[in-house]
Amino acid sequence: MTTSLHLICTTVFNQSLGALGAILTKAQAHATARKIDPDALLHARLYPDMFALMRQVQIACDFAKGVSARLAGVEVPVFEDGEKTFADLQARVARTLAFIATLTPQQFEGSEMREIVTQAGSPREKRFLGQSYLLNYGLPQFYFHVTTAYALLRHNGVELGKKDFIGSY
Repeated sequence: MTTSLHLICTTVFNQSLGALGAILTKAQAHATARKIDPDALLHARLYPDMFALMRQVQIACDFAKGVSARLAGVEVPVFEDGEKTFADLQARVARTLAFIATLTPQQFEGSEMREIVTQAGSPREKRFLGQSYLLNYGLPQFYFHVTTAYALLRHNGVELGKKDFIGSY
């Protein structure tokens, strides 16, 4: 029995983005309850050369929609990176989930062997077959940014645990 890339994408991205949205809600409540300027969390970094929370969430959403779109053979939707608040980030997560919900299993048919070409932050192209793109590149990149967002908030005192990271399944 084979598992479709559509099933993997929708299951993983829905669960993890749902968890990320819930984590952002907890972070906003944490800031309000403790009278912390939300910008202190939104712009927090684990290390000076790492992206801040806001960018981590944007990139996680970009990977979820980009990987799904490329495997489905559709145009990757463009989201402007203009978020400034927790509500803006929540809206971005919701837009990403809404886009993924529009993709059908039929669009993913044959995607295991579909050639995917990316230029991740450099002029050099990377070429993958669909299955390798998802499993060896897309999912690790996505999880890196979701995990870093979780770690940033946990490091800054937001009461989070493993159940928050894993989310509902």
